[in-house]
Amino acid sequence: MSLFGKIFGTGGKGGKGPTPQEAVQKLRETEEMLAKKQDFLEKKIEQELLTAKKNGTKNKRAALQALKRKKRYEKQLTQIDGTLSTIEFQREALENANTNTEVLKNMGFAAKAMKAAHENMDIDKVDDLMADITEQQELAQEISDVISRPVGFGEDYDEDELIAELEELEQEELDKNLLVVEGTEDISLPNVPSTSLPSKPAKKKVEEDEDDMADLEAWAAN
Repeated sequence: MSLFGKIFGTGGKGGKGPTPQEAVQKLRETEEMLAKKQDFLEKKIEQELLTAKKNGTKNKRAALQALKRKKRYEKQLTQIDGTLSTIEFQREALENANTNTEVLKNMGFAAKAMKAAHENMDIDKVDDLMADITEQQELAQEISDVISRPVGFGEDYDEDELIAELEELEQEELDKNLLVVEGTEDISLPNVPSTSLPSKPAKKKVEEDEDDMADLEAWAAN
């Protein structure tokens, strides 16, 4: 039996292969096992390094043996790192394949559902149905237009006659306003007086006359 056969638990040639989900689960379990092995080896490497340092000057033989074991552990650790990388790559590939399988399965299911939905449909019947719908929509629009049109019962008037009557009324109002303005022009205003009013004598002139009289009286006395 191969290594992957042991990991996935497959049987002989006639055995049924694992599902992608089962394979992914087995790979995860293997990753966990190898991760624990890594932790163990790292601790062993640390211990052997301490042993080599401790016996470096006292027991050279023991120190060399410790370094040899450390090298073996480091080699195993390197191998595990490579194995983990391979397993991780394979697990991701299986997960992607499983995702693609589910997507294709759902797409096939949707295609079957669409086919079943269109199975009883005839394109000619669809065209006829759409034509009927369009016709009914146009009819409904025409009915709405007629209903919304303003209707005046018994109000059949000539619009030109109404406009002419309105113009006559406006002209009458304009003539009335003109008569009011012309009537204000006939009102007589009081005449402006033609005679001049007596002027008030200036104060300076009176004082000059009084001075002249005083001079005259003084001359007569002499």
